[in-house]
Amino acid sequence: MTIRKVSVAEAKKHLSELLGRVAYGGERIIISKRGKPMAVLIPAGEASAEEHLSRVEGWLEPDDPFFETVDQIVHDRATHLPRASRSSRE
Repeated sequence: MTIRKVSVAEAKKHLSELLGRVAYGGERIIISKRGKPMAVLIPAGEASAEEHLSRVEGWLEPDDPFFETVDQIVHDRATHLPRASRSSRE
């Protein structure tokens, strides 16, 4: 597998070509901004093989307080009123 690094500017100019190299050539393209990697283009068939946080097991115990915090955040989001919808008197 070939890995190629390109800048954001180069990616903008040559996106169609880069997509072809990824889709048909099996390349991976790392897109960077000011030398810092920002994104990776990979063939669509490989996307499901990538490691996803949702599949990671064993990092936390089932009774870790993290899960309670996340549940509370999800609950609060359901009743949260966006700032744009709030009156100016709040």
